[in-house]
Amino acid sequence: MKQLAKAIISVMKEVKGMEKNSRVGAGTRAAYDGTKDSDVKEAFNNALSKNGLAMIPISIEDEIKIDRWEEENTYSGKTTLKQKQSVFTKVKTKYLLLHESGESIEVAGYGHGVDAQDKGAGKATTYALKNALLYTFLTPVGKIDDSDTTHSAQIETPTDNKKWLTESQLNATLKGTKDQANKVLIAYKMKKVYKDQIVNKFNLK
Repeated sequence: MKQLAKAIISVMKEVKGMEKNSRVGAGTRAAYDGTKDSDVKEAFNNALSKNGLAMIPISIEDEIKIDRWEEENTYSGKTTLKQKQSVFTKVKTKYLLLHESGESIEVAGYGHGVDAQDKGAGKATTYALKNALLYTFLTPVGKIDDSDTTHSAQIETPTDNKKWLTESQLNATLKGTKDQANKVLIAYKMKKVYKDQIVNKFNLK
């Protein structure tokens, strides 16, 4: 596949790197710098077409997990329970990197996304394609990732964006499994009496 290889190398020479020019999220801990999907597609669309290459999606394997819970909502002194949900979508994708000569190779991608409604799949497939392009052509993005320079033990786990566990969520947790209880302890802030009930119920440490 000499022509395909030559075209891939040409794209690597042309797309030298991408900048993290987009701020995602809010706050000092939850927000992070990212690369816009439109910038990635524009750069590779130009480079791929110039070198006789096309990227065609041929397979998507998805996995969806929906979590639902209730949150206390206080307005004008009155507290009500509001239904909430989070849709987590994970995808494994395959693309055909096709050269105008007819030579081709399969390229894999992975992405995941979280949304309260129906945008999780779009986020996941967008990340999968973006990651496939960046990794296939070994394109550096912004500064060196924290994982390259910082040990995981040095990274503080964010806690300021955790929701408080409600009484109804506590009751649902006590009726669930040990694995679910562990996830609740990690994901929520809670009163000590709630935590003690969960720990004692499932004999957790």
